[in-house]
Amino acid sequence: MTRPARTRRSIFVLDTNVLMHDPTAIFRFDEHDVYIPMIVLEELDAGKKGLSESARNVRQVSRFLDELMQGAAKEEIDRGLKLPNAKNGALAENRTPSGRLFFQTKVLDSDLPSLPGHGADNAILGQTLALKRAHPEADVTLVSKDINLRIKAAILGVHAEDYFSDQTIEDADLLYTGTQSLPANFWEQHGKDMQSWKDQHRTFYRLRGPAVKDWHANLFVYEDVANGVEATVRSVNGEEAVLELVSDYRADRHNVWGVTARNREQNFALNLLMDPDVDFVTVLGPAGTGKTLLTLAAGLAQTLDHRRFTEIIMTRVTIPLGEDIGFLPGTEEEKMEPWMGALMDNLEVLTQGQEGGHWARGATNDLLRSRIKIRSLNFMRGRTFLNRFIILDEAQNLTPKQMKALVTRAGPGTKLVCLGNIAQIDTPYLTETTSGLTYVVNRFRGWVHSGHVTLMRGERSRLADFASDSL
Repeated sequence: MTRPARTRRSIFVLDTNVLMHDPTAIFRFDEHDVYIPMIVLEELDAGKKGLSESARNVRQVSRFLDELMQGAAKEEIDRGLKLPNAKNGALAENRTPSGRLFFQTKVLDSDLPSLPGHGADNAILGQTLALKRAHPEADVTLVSKDINLRIKAAILGVHAEDYFSDQTIEDADLLYTGTQSLPANFWEQHGKDMQSWKDQHRTFYRLRGPAVKDWHANLFVYEDVANGVEATVRSVNGEEAVLELVSDYRADRHNVWGVTARNREQNFALNLLMDPDVDFVTVLGPAGTGKTLLTLAAGLAQTLDHRRFTEIIMTRVTIPLGEDIGFLPGTEEEKMEPWMGALMDNLEVLTQGQEGGHWARGATNDLLRSRIKIRSLNFMRGRTFLNRFIILDEAQNLTPKQMKALVTRAGPGTKLVCLGNIAQIDTPYLTETTSGLTYVVNRFRGWVHSGHVTLMRGERSRLADFASDSL
């Protein structure tokens, strides 16, 4: 959690939703002290049952607290339990003590004004106010992911903060796009002693220069002029890099399952999706940029034409746009079909150009359905997928923990593609900076077998483009 340097003692009061969101939160406050009110323990106890992500997190918090309290006497608990540090989402191996963990062990007189609303929230506010009076020498901060609680705290003069340690980046505008424009004088600075060669219709360049040190594998670089160079970075060694010219999928003769790229970013995305050396691809972009259509076309081409994969598996988070429609009968695949409208719409686009009329299109649809499997994320734990092309749609609604659980399902020969729009997050307590999709974009950046592209331009229709800009 990034904060300005503090010279005074700091006490952070944790709200229940912080621990339900990140079980390791108690270890993430460096050398500062953490305080847990009794009402928070009561709410954790009430939320421990079930198979939801928050229930699992609550049970993990209980295990952490039990481990910290092993063998601790009442006097030690009153003095505060020593907290080990956390590193990269896990407890550090050296377990060097930092701050201390305090529990509410007695009733504190809060003199809280009579406030309407949630009793638990008011109790936490009261404890925070009482701590401020009991420890005037310390900076007392309430940490909560509940915006309304932070507003109430500000009204009462209590300093409150959001929980920042789960943020992958400080601002969503800083998220890596996967592309970089070359400056006008690039070749003047980097073209000297440049080497070029061909290998099986692939063209490579080796060059040196100051701009190279900021590059990494599978970054797309381009000249922003007509017929300018478009290439992907294959390797970087100091100030030396190897570039490969990208394939041009914008020409009809070089289409992918009948689909051609309509702009530069779509062409970059198809290069990643068709590259056998890239195992993990993330594609971001607003509605109508072609994420699902490009991915499905690349999956069908490599499954049916190239025989690189045995089947396509498509899944997504089942969060409704409006009110939930309730129970859905049928098998796992039948239950998932209402969520897969994007799949059906894009399959219709991919098969509408088939020759032979209605019967030929029907036969093609039957073939595609036999090679495309729809699966629920709820049943992914413990599975291993071999030689599959996996498409995860609406990935912005996954938490980092859920994303890790899914990515680790990939076995040998499997390619995983994550699609999403971080501006359309429907999961409570997830934001653009804490989404699992943002998390993997940053964590996989620079790995030689992964790539990322952010699509900018909508290609759905002039109506959709105008609506996106104007509404």
